[in-house]
Amino acid sequence: MTADAASLFCPLEFRYGRAEVRELFSRGARLARALQVEAALAAAEAEQGMIPTEAAAQIARAADLAHVSVETVDEIERSTHHDVMAMTRALARAAGDGGRWVHYGATSADITETALALELKECAAVLRSDLTDLARTLAELARRHRATAEIARTHGQHGIPISFGHKMAVAAAEVARHRRRLDELRPRLLVGKMAGAVGTGAGFGTHAEAVESGVMQRLGIAADEAPTQLVGRDRLAEFTNWLALVAATAERLSTEVRNLQRTEIAEVSEPFDEASQVGSSTMAQKRNPIVSENITSLARLIRAFALPPLENMVQWHERDLANSANERIVLPHAIVLADDVLVKLTEVFRGLHVDAARMADVVAASDAAMTESLVLALTAKGLARADAHEALRRLTRDAGRGARIAERAKSDPAVTSYLTAAEIDTILDPSSYVRSASARTDRILASLERDLTG
Repeated sequence: MTADAASLFCPLEFRYGRAEVRELFSRGARLARALQVEAALAAAEAEQGMIPTEAAAQIARAADLAHVSVETVDEIERSTHHDVMAMTRALARAAGDGGRWVHYGATSADITETALALELKECAAVLRSDLTDLARTLAELARRHRATAEIARTHGQHGIPISFGHKMAVAAAEVARHRRRLDELRPRLLVGKMAGAVGTGAGFGTHAEAVESGVMQRLGIAADEAPTQLVGRDRLAEFTNWLALVAATAERLSTEVRNLQRTEIAEVSEPFDEASQVGSSTMAQKRNPIVSENITSLARLIRAFALPPLENMVQWHERDLANSANERIVLPHAIVLADDVLVKLTEVFRGLHVDAARMADVVAASDAAMTESLVLALTAKGLARADAHEALRRLTRDAGRGARIAERAKSDPAVTSYLTAAEIDTILDPSSYVRSASARTDRILASLERDLTG
């Protein structure tokens, strides 16, 4: 099915998301999965002697889009007003004599829930690959800039020096944790059901357990060990909240780029096509971090999608339909946007311009950034730590105005009683902090390499 560009409605159709990921949620792809589940059901039932083997074969041959089209199902649904019933009737027609056994013993949710698990299995593989690419990109930046001195900032103020590589290693480790979380939740998420109207399996009689097991084995997923008519909605709530965590990390990293690209900081900048890209229709000099801003905006929406699945956990008795409509919107949008955000973030960091010289200049110009070292040195020499801290607090009042901290320290009796001028100069050298940051970066990267293997 094609649509004129002028008639497209949802921005996901033309502005956000990758085509190959959107395709996972196309009506054709979803119908194909449902047909795959019906074929697996027929095969499992034939294996148990519940339906003729030839009927299962006929159903399997008909269970594809070449024999059951979206258009045919739509035509039938206009009279049935039931999407799964329309699909099963279309499949039954296409299967010939064997069609009388289509959907035998099953309920609609057996098909839709199991097909959803197949969909999520494909999506989880895509998202895991995205996280791997992002973590490796950040790790490579960390390796390259393991000793690139940068001022650390807390509360938006200069702290002590770190290395830019250390910042990237911390980011890579956070992304790798999300990858581990996905691996941990996949066994809980990728489950289907073939247990009938309210989850008891009564429609399959004494073959219920064997049929369900046979279906899931054929499809490569597990069965929900305790469903109602639905798979437990806590599973989807956990997944969308995991997506929210990923989105929060994406916004954190994109915000870091945006802040470091601010004109007055200018330590990094996202890729910008100087040959043709326009930053502003008015201000020709602009080089805006628009991709990072786009990531920030979409990440906020992904987090908002985590709420409906939590509310969908509340069902009337064995099931209602209050979850159905919003899940059709929430899951595709949240997943397509999460993939979009992760891919864009990887592109930003893969092409990130890091101004190491600017970072070094900021460190050198940051008066009082090394006061922690002076406090520690004075304490080691015999001054009480609280007194050392107070001495440096006093010396750094009005920092940046007048004499620098080195000169102030060298002329202050509270400091010179314990430290010589040469010792003060050595203590105020930021290289010790950068060496520590580099060593820790190396340890983080070594752990990440093990974690990202496989």
